[in-house]
Amino acid sequence: MSRSAHVTSGPYAPPAPARTLTAVSADGARLHVEVHGPEDAPPVVLAHGWTCSTAFWAAQIRDLAADHRVIAYDQRGHGRSPASPACTTEALADDLEAVLAETLARGEKALVAGHSMGGMTVMAAAGRPRFREHAAAVLLCSTGSSGLVAQSRVVPLPAGRVRTWITGRVLGSRAPLGPVTPVARRVLKYATMGAGSAPHMVEACARIVHACPRAARHAWSAVLAGLDLDHGVRRLSVPTAVLHGASDRLTPAVHARALVAALPHCVGLTELPGVGHMTPVEAPEPVTTRIRELVGTYVTGAVPEHGSTPARIKEGA
Repeated sequence: MSRSAHVTSGPYAPPAPARTLTAVSADGARLHVEVHGPEDAPPVVLAHGWTCSTAFWAAQIRDLAADHRVIAYDQRGHGRSPASPACTTEALADDLEAVLAETLARGEKALVAGHSMGGMTVMAAAGRPRFREHAAAVLLCSTGSSGLVAQSRVVPLPAGRVRTWITGRVLGSRAPLGPVTPVARRVLKYATMGAGSAPHMVEACARIVHACPRAARHAWSAVLAGLDLDHGVRRLSVPTAVLHGASDRLTPAVHARALVAALPHCVGLTELPGVGHMTPVEAPEPVTTRIRELVGTYVTGAVPEHGSTPARIKEGA
């Protein structure tokens, strides 16, 4: 990723990693991996979403690296990970397993957090041996397992075939995004963020999204359009928390409700009022706090579990 691909100052400027490495996936795809924080600290693995990169987690990395070993990687075709002809959910699962194998000791447990396509990566890997070996608990942020295009509210039309068709064309466009202009920032904010998102948050997201190569953006949009990982949710047997923004147009609350209902071991739902799809950027403190809680409960055992009944989703979300 070039220096212009992300902001270079403030809370969303990516901190320098303690070390970088390359994980090699099952098909030979090479993945850029960063490790932040003390080597002997409890591990947290972060998987970013569509059109993003490790820079998307900058706020979480900056906070957590003080006392956690934070492992973040670029999905294939994103950030510093080269493009690959294999764009499938199976490839996403292969990639996560490769990162876990490269960064964690045999039997070592971690909290795995995935945002958007990163959450779908976790669902795809749910039944994999390496994932089961290393995942102590999971946080699913702003994600869904199926019906993404039909449920999306990015296009302001009533639900139905016309909206679904237009949404698919918009999200799957091959057109270049071009430079980050005031108009581009307004479009990105409308589609992916809450109305109250601060300008520096919008700028950080715009820089990251516009840096994604359009070929990768288009290839992965096709995968998301046909996504069906409902079976993966049912196989995600580790303690799993769900977090979503109440103003999310890309993966609205219907997806969070479906995940809560289908997960074998849901340990709560966090709804963030006024927040859109980009939860780790729009609401860095609540996301980081939830990660810390899950690490303390399921990785280090420092925080007692308070039951596994999901919180009630607010009406009108």
